[in-house]
Amino acid sequence: MAFYRAVAKAPAATPERVGVLVVNLGSPDSPSYFSVQNYLRQFLSDRRVIDTSRFVWLPVLFGFILPFRPIRTVRNYRKIWVQGGSPLVVYSRRLAKRIEESLRAGGDDRLRVAIAMTYGRPSVAAAIRELAAQNCRRLLVLPLYPQYCSSTTGSVFDAVTRVLRRWRWLPETRFVNDYHDDPGYIDAVAERIERHWREQGERTHLLLSYHGIPEVYVTEGDPYQAHAEKTTRLIVARLGLAEGEWSHCYQSRFGPVKWLQPYASDMLKALAERGVRKLTMVSPSFAVDCLETIEECGIEYRDEFRELGGESFSLVPALNDEPRHGELLAAVVRRHLAGWI
Repeated sequence: MAFYRAVAKAPAATPERVGVLVVNLGSPDSPSYFSVQNYLRQFLSDRRVIDTSRFVWLPVLFGFILPFRPIRTVRNYRKIWVQGGSPLVVYSRRLAKRIEESLRAGGDDRLRVAIAMTYGRPSVAAAIRELAAQNCRRLLVLPLYPQYCSSTTGSVFDAVTRVLRRWRWLPETRFVNDYHDDPGYIDAVAERIERHWREQGERTHLLLSYHGIPEVYVTEGDPYQAHAEKTTRLIVARLGLAEGEWSHCYQSRFGPVKWLQPYASDMLKALAERGVRKLTMVSPSFAVDCLETIEECGIEYRDEFRELGGESFSLVPALNDEPRHGELLAAVVRRHLAGWI
């Protein structure tokens, strides 16, 4: 068998098209032990995620983490599971459709959009084949991560190149690294926060929480922290918040190594000690709601804050599949399609 594979052939009459591959992290297929275990195995085996010697990490992963961690994780997924599956997958699919609708609103039939997950289904390989079957000879990859991070954005690049490395005819390919300071994105997040405050009937202290990464990744050149801090500055400026009316932190710490600080739990304690009793939390690093926003922020951190004496805690939903989210990401895509469309 030949090492290099033929690309899926489109019908002869099919016009040449441009494919937009929208990629998110992924999720288990179901909130069950073996499904969660399989998902964690894929996720935690990625060297982009855990950049530790395989001789050290794999025995820990297969001997301790994979047998036991799914037990707790399954319980958490069951709290948030919705009709249609994991919120991350459900919202990502809907968002991809919004992006395609916005891109094709002008009547241009040359664009096609497919959704994929770095881990789990639909796979990157299946999505790229789907676009190739529609005669997409050019490919734009849009990771759903506003801030660039090697562990997430970099993993998308790896997944795409693993698929393409054995194709005979490679599509001309472009890659969206980030959109952390995109005016449309900043305005949409700020407007979502303002709408949330109107629904709640008051403005309260705003805590902007980002998914954490090991501190050493930043030391070695990852721009994620700088991107996150700039996103916070822009959102705070757009909302007109004064010093003392907002805070910045990182969540979802894993393992014994030092991660980006301040940690979310430590920030909750510090705010309570300062006398903050009412809190609004938002997670601008997540394009759509998922386990880390709905369960970790919306349930775990809410309970922590109340135990510390907090009177009210509310979570701002992610942009999810709102029409404006699809429009702003379509605008990002259009900029990167310059010269193609």
